[in-house]
Amino acid sequence: MTIYFEIKRALVYRCLLAFLCFLVLLGSARFPAAATAAPASPASCGPGCTRYDVVVIGSEIEGVLLAKRAHEAGLSVLILDPREKPGGELIQGQMLVLDEPNDNRKRSLVQGEMKFLYDGYNAGTIRKWSAFENYYRKLIRGIPMRSGITLDGVEVENAGGEGNGKTLKSVTYLAKDGKLYQVQAGYFVENTDFSALTVHLGNKRIPGMESLYNGKKPDYMAATYMLRFKGVNWGKLHQAVLEDYPLTNVVKKYGSNTYVDWDFATGFSNITYQYKPRDSQLLLRGLNATYQKDGEVIINGLLIYDVDPSDPKSVRSAVAKAKAEAPDIAKFLRQHIPGFSKAELNGYPDYLYIRDYNRYETEYVLNYQDVMSGRMFWDNVTIGGYPVDLQATRAVAKGIGYGKPDRYGIPLRSFELKSYDNVLVAGKNIGAEIKAYGSARVIPTTALAGETMGILLAREWKQGHKRLSELTPADFRRIDAYLKKDYGIQVTP
Repeated sequence: MTIYFEIKRALVYRCLLAFLCFLVLLGSARFPAAATAAPASPASCGPGCTRYDVVVIGSEIEGVLLAKRAHEAGLSVLILDPREKPGGELIQGQMLVLDEPNDNRKRSLVQGEMKFLYDGYNAGTIRKWSAFENYYRKLIRGIPMRSGITLDGVEVENAGGEGNGKTLKSVTYLAKDGKLYQVQAGYFVENTDFSALTVHLGNKRIPGMESLYNGKKPDYMAATYMLRFKGVNWGKLHQAVLEDYPLTNVVKKYGSNTYVDWDFATGFSNITYQYKPRDSQLLLRGLNATYQKDGEVIINGLLIYDVDPSDPKSVRSAVAKAKAEAPDIAKFLRQHIPGFSKAELNGYPDYLYIRDYNRYETEYVLNYQDVMSGRMFWDNVTIGGYPVDLQATRAVAKGIGYGKPDRYGIPLRSFELKSYDNVLVAGKNIGAEIKAYGSARVIPTTALAGETMGILLAREWKQGHKRLSELTPADFRRIDAYLKKDYGIQVTP
């Protein structure tokens, strides 16, 4: 009997082991091995030169998600950041008031990695800067990054044969140690808020805000300096607006788009436009505020005209002017906004939220008709649905809107720099005419594109040995299927 039970127990163990092996194989089939492959080591390309699979210029979150997907899949990746600290507008600019695209049935269009951030934001668990910083640090964990670099030069060669015509072979940069370094890459990605890479590549600039009024000089939407407060009685703010209902009374008293719930507040422009800044470069527009809990509030409302994000002096000047203005704004809000009577400033961001700067032609430039007609493309890499929202410039004093689209697609070609076979653009560098850009510019829309492109670099280029510019409609039918199955990303209707 003892031998019988020993044999039976051994058979049970073998069956259990076989079942566990089956589960491992099943998991490998569902989640491709490339998604968890050990990152590759960069290769030498000569003295002072290193070759990577992907080099991302800038540390904005959209391109970071591309880098993360590529890195996780085993590609060698390097982030070169011209800013002194990583994180861009989200972390250094503390742009923690998140815009959420949705379709005309009010269904959120946030997908991919950003859904985790937005779920935490909407639930109130990711509201304060420290929580955002922890989230961002997890994204860049393990990815090599050098901050405070300056691009010194680029090496471009003709691709030869059919295709886009040019290849960006290498980039030379000056590091903090005062030395020049050269990097080669299979793909380069523009991921700054001031076109640090693409400005050197000779493409035509896409007309900006000046095209709305036939202006002769380039014009850009104002930047924002985020205002942080503590000691706010959010419940009192909420209750005050409720007591002024119906909505017609709220609009008459506070201005259009005024709304307050337990987490977010917008509007109050009838009050804020009465504020007169000391410097004509500044404007306090309507408030767009998030309650961060514990009496803390962050407001996206202080606009700064004529900021050149490519010029460090311009950025420093804008930040200094905004910091100097902030105490006066706090005093004004204490006097005029319910719940702010005891509000105090709660620190200062180091950087700005840059909405708009030079964008350069891509293989397809998204237009307003594409957006408003809900057009879908065969090579969609993301889905948009945010209102067409163009913020103020000196010439467009209070900004302007051009309607709310339903869901629409944005093609891979709008992120492929025109005439280059290995340069992608991320985030606000998207190829879009200004009205289309007013909708497509928000983080979750272009972040999903970045994440999708990172997946494509791993599975189609590195594994499939096919340039992204060579992908066909048939390829995308296959791609759409595995994006949905393996990553929970759906970019088809």
